[in-house]
Amino acid sequence: MKIKPLDDRVLIELIQEEEKVGPIIIPDTAKEKPRMGKVVAVGTDEDLQKKIKVGDQIIFSKYSGDEVKIDNKEYLIVQRSDVLAKVE
Repeated sequence: MKIKPLDDRVLIELIQEEEKVGPIIIPDTAKEKPRMGKVVAVGTDEDLQKKIKVGDQIIFSKYSGDEVKIDNKEYLIVQRSDVLAKVE
């Protein structure tokens, strides 16, 4: 299955970071949601396509986007206004 976001939306693959404090590994349920992701697809907005490319890593707002599960992988669809920065 392939997803192509529309307008000013971006499809992001979430970047999970394992968190460890000493010998204790913090479970996923106790962690905050990740706020960084890898761009998988960019919407049809031409200006957005110039600024954000597939493969870029971006930082987005904490409680933004809609979760989507495709082939047992979790993705997030966020709007342009929720994208805060591009990691270079």
